[in-house]
Amino acid sequence: MRKKQRIEESLSRLKQKWPNAHCELDHETPFQLLIATILSAQCTDERVNKVTPQLFAHYPTAQKMSEATIEHLEQLVHSTGFFKNKAKNIKKCSLDLAIKYNGELPQSIEELTALAGVGRKTANVILGNAFGINEGIVVDTHVKRISNLLKLTKSSNPEIIERDLMKITPQEDWTILSHLFIFLGRRICIARRPQCDLCMLNDICPSAKKSAK
Repeated sequence: MRKKQRIEESLSRLKQKWPNAHCELDHETPFQLLIATILSAQCTDERVNKVTPQLFAHYPTAQKMSEATIEHLEQLVHSTGFFKNKAKNIKKCSLDLAIKYNGELPQSIEELTALAGVGRKTANVILGNAFGINEGIVVDTHVKRISNLLKLTKSSNPEIIERDLMKITPQEDWTILSHLFIFLGRRICIARRPQCDLCMLNDICPSAKKSAK
């Protein structure tokens, strides 16, 4: 099966399994999704979701967040790890949004990645989930691993993986692809104990076939 056929069949099956696959970071606004995504670096979504209710209760908007003290931000986001750097980034990012964009998020990769703490992956999360813009594909650890298991790429570099996936995936599926691979990675194709016997892709996954011999 060619890569393009494999990705199309994978998407079809995964959509049937999880028709409501979505971003699992809790948020009410594009700004809150941005902050939650910044905090999710080297941290689980579950942990971020425990931290953000209190954070957003204090600072629900870019303007409010920009007025926070670094010390209070560090205290609130401490358990997400790398808290000093994250606190500095979310304050500077919020300040830039408040001053340059009147508190609203820009809707281009170039403008988003110019904000503190925002790389291409985070920008893709925002564009795809907050604005419905399929500009790129979010490549996190789950997407990286599953893309390699399905032999859709040979790279371990997220930017190269993204380009490889974009070549073979319909653009309208770029955002949902990430959600579906993340759902699969968290629920069935778990890194330390993949459950190939339960996986709906086991007959088309080169790695599953290899492990079954």
